[in-house]
Amino acid sequence: MTVLEALNWGTHYLRDHQVQNPRLQAELLLACCMDLKREGLYLCFHQPMGKEEEEKFKSLILRRASREPLQYLLGYQEFWSIPFKVDSRVLIPRPETEHLVEEGISILSKNPSERSPVVLELGTGCGAIAISLARELKNLTLIATDLSKEAIEVAKENARDSGVMDRILFLVGDLFEPFSPFKKPFDLILSNPPYIKNSEIDRLAREIKDYEPLMALKGGEDGLHFYRRIISEAPHYLKEGGWLLLEMGEGQGERVSELFESTGKFKSPILLKDLAGIERVIKAQRL
Repeated sequence: MTVLEALNWGTHYLRDHQVQNPRLQAELLLACCMDLKREGLYLCFHQPMGKEEEEKFKSLILRRASREPLQYLLGYQEFWSIPFKVDSRVLIPRPETEHLVEEGISILSKNPSERSPVVLELGTGCGAIAISLARELKNLTLIATDLSKEAIEVAKENARDSGVMDRILFLVGDLFEPFSPFKKPFDLILSNPPYIKNSEIDRLAREIKDYEPLMALKGGEDGLHFYRRIISEAPHYLKEGGWLLLEMGEGQGERVSELFESTGKFKSPILLKDLAGIERVIKAQRL
């Protein structure tokens, strides 16, 4: 089988199984098998494939047709122009989460203090948010937590690959569990917590509900379980004037704003929209 024949077969197989963008996905999987960039395929269309390459490609096509996420098959997802290792231990980072990084950079860049800001990310997953911040801002002290020991292992690998392992402390723990509430060390706390209602999990795409870690998706009966916990506990860990910055799901802005206001410990929260006009990020400053 030549490279072109393999590509045509993979494309048709994915199309027959209703996988979106079958040609592109077949190209990416084939390039991965041959250790090439996608463009490199076009230089060797008539080259015969090795037996191992052919078998690996067919295996990946079958797994993708079964709806295993493309990112897990390739082994990475680009985020903030950085390739992050991802597998079934971690949620795949989404493009909209870059708004959280962007706003975090904006807040930290305006920090008037001469000392290094101290930042905490809750639920770091593959480490995309904390690592992106570390790459952009060199004067940060960063701590990132996750309840999943397996996720922390992936995050550490990504930090090493990105050259920032020495600048981020990764801790296994449930939200604020690893910290004392009496020191209030943080200038910024940020998180992309689970926000999908438990009852809606079964309606998600198979790529999500059957393969990504449910612990990183389930937000309780109303999707707000973790917002209640984070917003109520954060004032005990934020310095005066510090910020809490959270990503939200579509339609959650009003209710999350109410949670901030109910504490009496934050200035009025500010809602920020993503490129699709959806209220995606909320931030509030500690009184």
